[in-house]
Amino acid sequence: MTARDEILARVRAATADVETTAGAWAPLTVPEVAASRADTVGTFAENVADYRAEVVRVPTSESATAIIEALKRHEAATAVVPAGLPEDWLAAATAAARVVIDDGGLTAPELDRVDAVVTAAALGIATTGTIVLDHRADQGRRAITLVPDIHVCLVRSGQLVHDVPEAVRRLRPEDDARPLTWISGPSATSDIELERVEGVHGPRTLVVVLVDEDGDAV
Repeated sequence: MTARDEILARVRAATADVETTAGAWAPLTVPEVAASRADTVGTFAENVADYRAEVVRVPTSESATAIIEALKRHEAATAVVPAGLPEDWLAAATAAARVVIDDGGLTAPELDRVDAVVTAAALGIATTGTIVLDHRADQGRRAITLVPDIHVCLVRSGQLVHDVPEAVRRLRPEDDARPLTWISGPSATSDIELERVEGVHGPRTLVVVLVDEDGDAV
């Protein structure tokens, strides 16, 4: 008996007394959680930090300065940005590093020689500390966010949702062919001897600039 046969046999044995026919289950309903905007923003910042990502919370007027400071703090001499990055954010990145605007032609080896990437985000999820990219023009293609060692990602407070079901409802991936990238902290693994190693499947350093659109950053 193969391992597959053994697993299927166990499943059959465990469900032998189940009489409910396929399709007879009631639709799953997920209750919506009422959370204040302040709670959502605070929870998001706290959970992102728990993943060992850097969180910089600033009002809109200081978002460009936050980009400059993040790139300089991590000594990023070069940066790649998506073609649709807002002009003020592009100008900030250019003030701190030698910037390449991605036109889709940069290869993985070329991206590997770039220190950092600066992007916007589609939304952020408070309860999981997750950032979601849907790779619109202000986020660029997936490769530029996976290869460089530093990712500076700007998330507006108005883009935050409380939990995953709310995120899925807002993203509506079934109506859109764009890929989704879900990011929870810097890339890391503990597969080898339970030792955490960062920068395995993506950026080693994640800097989340939380842009407080109400101007009351703390």
